[in-house]
Amino acid sequence: MKRILLSLLLAVTVFAADARSYFLDDVGQVVPLIAAPAIGVAGVDARHTFRERLAVTVTAVAIDEILVQTMKHTIRSRRPDGTDNHSFPSGHMARATVGAEIIRSEYGWGWGAGAYLWAAGVGALRIHHHRHRFGDVVGGAVTGFVSARLAYLLLPLERRLFGWDKSRITVTALPAVGSDGKSVAAAVNLIF
Repeated sequence: MKRILLSLLLAVTVFAADARSYFLDDVGQVVPLIAAPAIGVAGVDARHTFRERLAVTVTAVAIDEILVQTMKHTIRSRRPDGTDNHSFPSGHMARATVGAEIIRSEYGWGWGAGAYLWAAGVGALRIHHHRHRFGDVVGGAVTGFVSARLAYLLLPLERRLFGWDKSRITVTALPAVGSDGKSVAAAVNLIF
């Protein structure tokens, strides 16, 4: 899996060699978001089920977008390249950090460190391309981290809302009588 990720990074880097292109920024911001629920599908043990990882990811992205867009349109910070007044916080960095924090939470620091390095790379590209200042990128990272943590806090509510926390109990009685004629056996099967 690590070889596949490194090969993908190399291919994207070669494809987007033009320094004026925002291709790496745009694609790089979603790589951790896609990887967050998908790494477990590749066989890596995760802390939550696939549907819970997907729910956390969708919830975190929704929270993140609400926070980022509200701040961008309230604060109205001018971009370094002068194109508009929506510099703070960096949405690219926020999205990459959401994915990185979910990866760290689900798969541990072995995967999380790589995801956070990836997110830092996205932030560095945003600064390099004069789309953001350092403070914008830090603001995006904090917003993304907070969004991911809030999504995890909301997961128990989502479990109840969607009925995921209800275990179905199937009771199977196996009629077995002991040789003394007094003992009976039964089995209880829990299905989640």
